[in-house]
Amino acid sequence: MRLRCIHGISLLALLIGLSIVFGRRGRSNQHHAKPSSPPTPPVSGHTSPDPSPAASASPVPQRVVITGPAYVTDGDGLRIQKTEIRLFGIDAPEFSHPLGKKARWALVNLCKGQDIRAELTGTDDHGRMVAKCYLPDGRDLSAEMVKQGLALDWAKFSGGIYRRFEPADVRKKLRLADARQIGRMYVWERFEAKQRARLSNTDSC
Repeated sequence: MRLRCIHGISLLALLIGLSIVFGRRGRSNQHHAKPSSPPTPPVSGHTSPDPSPAASASPVPQRVVITGPAYVTDGDGLRIQKTEIRLFGIDAPEFSHPLGKKARWALVNLCKGQDIRAELTGTDDHGRMVAKCYLPDGRDLSAEMVKQGLALDWAKFSGGIYRRFEPADVRKKLRLADARQIGRMYVWERFEAKQRARLSNTDSC
């Protein structure tokens, strides 16, 4: 009887010892286990925006192109489909300035009977659209006017791409346009004062 009791106590102690060992091992495994990922929220009708640069960048605006016959207003201005356009990157003399009429007629001759392709790039200070304008054969109207010595490259807006087409000494010939580009508007004021004085003398006669 005493032997059975001792045997039962030993068996009970063994079971208690095993439970303690396995209990510690389980807690150790729980401590080192990776936390489970949080549950994925259900997809609703509204999704959060993609934070990547490609998704958050503003879309590139589409290039606007106008094509058609051109009505020429001066040496660097024309009208296509009722849209007032200034030629990109150049400065031609004003219509009332020396060579202004010649510049206008040179642009008329280039555009006459042609459909002009105008690729709009923005607007100028007077609200006109600025455009790179091309003849059907691919020639750039701005470059053609500079080559003829009837317009100057305006590097502030063109980046200087038409300067290589300027004939020698053309800036002396188109001194009023050159003066505007470098901010010497007093040259304009002197010229216009002389013009007014001349007109006044003509009227008095």
